[in-house]
Amino acid sequence: MFEVSAIKKACISITLLTLSLIMLPANTAFAGANEVNFELTDHPGRWFDTGAAVAGNRSIAIAAPGVRVNFSGNSNTVHTRTSLIYPTGAAGMPFNTKPKKGGDSLTLTTPGLYVFTCSIHPYMFGAVIVDDPSTAGLDLGANLSLINGIKIPSSSDLATRLLRTFFIATNPGNWQNYASNAPWHINYPNVDVRVDIGVVNLPAVLNARYGNDIALKPLAKPATPAVGEIWVATQFEETLGKDKPGTVTAVDGASWHVKRKVALPSIKMNNPHNMWTDRDQNVIYVTQWFDKKLTVYDRATGRLIRNVSVGEAPAHVMTLTDSDLIHITNNGDVRTDSVMELTPLATQVLRRVDIGRGNPHAHWMSHDGKIMVTPNVLNGDTTQYNFHSDRIESILPVSGPLSHPLATGMMPDASKYYVANLLDSTITVINMDTHRVIKHINLIANYNPITGAITGPVGALPIQTPVSPDGKNMVTANTLTGTITIVNTLTDEVVAMLPCDPGCHGVQYGAKQGGGYYAYVTSKFSNRMLIIDVDPNNDGNPADAVIVGAVGLFAAGNTAIDDTISAHPGMGGQGILPIPLVYNGWVQNLPAEWASQLTAAQRNPIQ
Repeated sequence: MFEVSAIKKACISITLLTLSLIMLPANTAFAGANEVNFELTDHPGRWFDTGAAVAGNRSIAIAAPGVRVNFSGNSNTVHTRTSLIYPTGAAGMPFNTKPKKGGDSLTLTTPGLYVFTCSIHPYMFGAVIVDDPSTAGLDLGANLSLINGIKIPSSSDLATRLLRTFFIATNPGNWQNYASNAPWHINYPNVDVRVDIGVVNLPAVLNARYGNDIALKPLAKPATPAVGEIWVATQFEETLGKDKPGTVTAVDGASWHVKRKVALPSIKMNNPHNMWTDRDQNVIYVTQWFDKKLTVYDRATGRLIRNVSVGEAPAHVMTLTDSDLIHITNNGDVRTDSVMELTPLATQVLRRVDIGRGNPHAHWMSHDGKIMVTPNVLNGDTTQYNFHSDRIESILPVSGPLSHPLATGMMPDASKYYVANLLDSTITVINMDTHRVIKHINLIANYNPITGAITGPVGALPIQTPVSPDGKNMVTANTLTGTITIVNTLTDEVVAMLPCDPGCHGVQYGAKQGGGYYAYVTSKFSNRMLIIDVDPNNDGNPADAVIVGAVGLFAAGNTAIDDTISAHPGMGGQGILPIPLVYNGWVQNLPAEWASQLTAAQRNPIQ
């Protein structure tokens, strides 16, 4: 429950309510017609854009019961219009569309808070508060429902965490900026809201629970260098030469400085999301998640090689170890043949691979080039596909039908794989031989969603979750709690939790000089990358995992760049690609110039 000392319990007068409404967007029922218009865009923060800002936020509106909410599109790819949060029992809820570019409308009659998202790009948010003008405070509703069926009081910790996440995600001014020495300040609309316990002041509650004006820790380089480079999809960074966001940033593993940024203004590269490389580590493949393209550029120079159309909202890209064929998941494609296969270097699209489901996101490949596993986001299940027999081996439900499976990780011997289920905050463990679920790892077992009490490792809304090259541990980025959870893959138990930044998102492993591995972690609403030593004493137990460094992803004076940074420097960290690839199956194919920099154990991680 809310702290009495931190809130305003008395009902506000109509005069104060009127004053608070002045701070809200002009695009509301109180300013004219009872209609709210959202334009879906490719632009950071304002993905659901009302065209008017409140406290730096262009994605929230207020209206009276009976409001018509219209969604139009100005994006290069498809999106869903999905009611992520809504008042429990609200008429017409839940609302959900298939991925599309066209318009949609709905009418909201029940007072309360409605948060909409895109199920393909689940950090896109727009909110409408439907307010009964006869009551004091803006109505959030006594109880809120999530699209996966969870019901929570509007005063609960989970409800306010979600609300805080909304205000961070939709206002770039609220992102953590490590290029500045200023404390991290989150700007909330100064309004009073009606929740299940009465009328409270919104910023007073959020500040009391989670703090504000927080001093950011200084950046610090790890004592031990890494082998090679770490490429990061700084997806929200904007440049002058194009009207779409996104760069790819290279960090030098020896000096830990940003050595290159690739914006590719000639093709207006749009929201680069995830990367992979060829067998020789010479090119970078990067998906444009808010577009239809796979882009190929030269790793050493950043020079564009080709830009290939592959399908709607391509999300992740990987190669097969035995053939170097490229596979891309078309996250926005509802067709069952939603994985694209291309020749090495992406010179030709070969075929569409039928996985029996549409809308896959972060797939993973086996060490022998035989198996691919996909999380099928809109179906609540996962596919195991065999390239050698060219058939689907299994399609398994991972949790509830609306659990939103988003990413996979695989043991280096292809004995089992893991599926991160975003909305259920679970990880499903699957035996790859028997095609049976081994267990569900509950990442919020130690979290009380009402009080917010945390009694052990917690990870809410998990995203990327790769397994270490030696198969001893798995690192998961959890976006709601801003935490990193560590799983011991011998026991499939969560054994550690580390702090992360808001929008914690991307994870990959790379080689540490002299042996062992670093896990690199990036966050959407921050411009730094964390470096984790998952097993610092090399005893095989990841319970003592520790953050050993944090480096900024913004350009320095000696950074090579092909366009001028104009906004959000280094922000939007999502996909990560350490060069050289050190996962089992790929590491054995490295050319001598890269293999010679690794230890014998790194060259053969599961001897």
